[in-house]
Formats: sequence, structure tokens, C-alpha cells
Amino acid sequence: MSLLELIGIAWQGIVDNKMRSILTVTGIVIGIAAVIILLAIGKGAEAETNKQIQALGSNLIYIQPGAASTSSISAGQGSAATLTLDDCKAIQEICPSVDDAVPVYTSQFQVQYSGLNTSTRITATEPAFAEVRNFHAASGRFISQADLDSYSRVCVLGDTVVENIFGEEAHPVGKSVLIRGELFQVVGVMEHKGVNGFQDNDDIVIVPLSTGYNCLFGTNASTGKSVKNILVSVKNADEVTPAEFQITNVLRLRHHIVPPMGDDFTLRTQADLLETAQSVNKVFTMLLGATAGISLLVGGIGIMNIMLVSVSERTREIGIRKAIGARYSDILSQFVIEAIVLSISGGAVGIVLGLVGSDLIGHFSGWTTVVTPFSVVLSFIVSIAIGLFFGIYPARSAARLDPIVALRAD
Repeated sequence: MSLLELIGIAWQGIVDNKMRSILTVTGIVIGIAAVIILLAIGKGAEAETNKQIQALGSNLIYIQPGAASTSSISAGQGSAATLTLDDCKAIQEICPSVDDAVPVYTSQFQVQYSGLNTSTRITATEPAFAEVRNFHAASGRFISQADLDSYSRVCVLGDTVVENIFGEEAHPVGKSVLIRGELFQVVGVMEHKGVNGFQDNDDIVIVPLSTGYNCLFGTNASTGKSVKNILVSVKNADEVTPAEFQITNVLRLRHHIVPPMGDDFTLRTQADLLETAQSVNKVFTMLLGATAGISLLVGGIGIMNIMLVSVSERTREIGIRKAIGARYSDILSQFVIEAIVLSISGGAVGIVLGLVGSDLIGHFSGWTTVVTPFSVVLSFIVSIAIGLFFGIYPARSAARLDPIVALRAD
């Protein structure tokens, strides 16, 4: 028999058993749609993470102090007061690959306004922070060099702080807030940055570094003006590795670190952050894909079960076809084609449902969903593979039936 004749017979068998065929296709539709939707969520999470890391700035190096220890118990990376304002100045002046370096001191304090208060992150820094961190004022202005030089009690608020103590309709620029009991004038509101990991980038109040030392944090008796971290912007992407080498040498010289002493600081780049985030997202995507794969497996088993039922119900038909000359390969091909047609039909509908579902989830939930051509092609190939894999066993069972036994069946 020709391929077209076999396809016609297979299609007729599907049409003659509409309900059974619909039930078979439904399992594949759900499985394929689940694969596309869950992979779209995983890829969306990865894209959003990468976007947030890139939004931190370009070609950045983060320098953190080392770990403080008490009774041989480490307090964790960044807990020691090993970085100073002078370290930041030295990096900026000595390292040729460095474009700019910004000191940052952070602490958690209460911020009050008109009877309302919130506990938020106070960040004391310099004017270059806005450019290095790619974080600018949306209204009003950012802190200036004049503010830094004159120890001005001014601050810039993040969106979350404004919402917590002023309300969504308020215009805080020009008003005054209390930070740790000290009065600060609001000169600007930062642009919206959103949440990065477990940190709300908008839950922040930025003040001049000189003012922070003067009336909020004080200075360290032994190290002087210590900083929590230093943000370094490199001239271009090719200079990141040389910049790391230069910064490491400068800090080792300044901190009198010689082998076999360990460094009392840590350098991290955006590439490191991206690598960590991507490894986590890959695991997340794999788990989502495995979950969707279970749905496909169930759909495939459903095809096999229904095809086996189909063989038992059509035993007499198979016997008649064999009696009038149908070969083993004809019967085998007929039932394999039926399974493939069902799985391809389910795959096509599942792909459409997956695309629509991904778009609706992104629209109504606010999540970022990214449907890649790979996931669509993979889903279609998988739907064909399911038809072949789970259709061969029932087809072989049908093709092996003895025509005499088949004709005697009721």
C-alpha cells in the first residue's frame, strides 16, 4: 500500500472514534503546553535576572572587606572594617584600567516623617555613585560635590521609602525627614529599580558620605573612615581582568599583605554575578522542564493505552484486512501513523495553547515570560517522538494478530 493510502486509512480510524481520539490528544496538548509555559517562565526568570544585573551598571567590580572573627568564629564576608576611604582614592589614582571608584557605607536606620516611620537602608556615598551604579534621580536631583564638601544634611529617597512614609501621591522633594533623630532635607527621588534577589533596590535613602560620617555613622578609631564596599567602574569590558589584578596589588600593598597571608578583601565582577545567577536559573528551568516532562510521559502512556484498546476493539477489522492481503508492514504502518497523527495534532494544539498561555501569564501575573524557538521546536519533535515510541508496541500487537483468530473475534 502507498503512504497516502495508509494515511487515509489511519485518518478514517481516528475520525470513526472521535471521543477516543480527543481524549488521546488532550494528554499531549496539556503536556506540550506545560513544557512551553514552564520553560517560558524559567527563561523569563533568567532574562529578568540578567537585566537586573546589567542595570547595576556596566563593567563593574565590587570590592568587599574581609570577614571579622570572634573566638575563631567568622562573622561572614564583609563584616570586617578592612576597607577605607583612602583605599578607594588610591584605586582611583593608581589603577590605569579604572575609570572611577566610589566608596559606599551602608547601615539600617529609622526614617521618620509626620508620624510615619520606616526602617530602611541608609547609603552614604559620593556624587559619582549615580553614574557608576547607573542609578539616577527621577525627580529633583542627586547629591552634589557641594553637598559633600559642605557636609550638607540632604538626602535622596528611593520609591519604596517615599511610598512608606509619604504615600503614593506625595511630592517629597523639598520636605524634611528625620534619620536617626537628625533632620535631612529631601532633594530628590530615585528612579524605580525594582527587586534584585531578596533586596529591594528602592528601599534606600542616599546621603553624602561626609555627612554620614559626621552625624550618622562616626569613624573607626583604628581604621578611620572605613567603608562597607567600593564600586569600581572599568573603562571597558576588556579591562576588567587587568583592573582586578591592579586593584588586588594596590590593596595588598596598602594592607601590608604578603604570602602566605590571605587577602582581607574580596573582588567580584558582574560576570561572577551573572554566572551565579545563571547556574541557579538553569537548575530552576530544569526542574520546571522535568515537571512538564512528566506531563508528556503521562500523555504518551495515554496514547499507548488507548491504542491498545483500539487494537482490541478493531480485531475483526484487522483480521479482514489481513485476509484480503494486507501485510505485516501495512498493519504496523497504519497504527503507527494513527499514533503519530494524534501526537502531531496534539503537539500543534499544545504549541498554540502554550504560546497563548505564556502570554496570558506574563500579562496578568506581571512575570517575565520568554518563549524561545528552541522550546517550540523541541515540543514539536517530542510530540512526534511520543507518537513513534508509544505507538509502536500497540502497532506490533495489531500486526502480529493471527487473521483466523482475528476473524473469529466478536
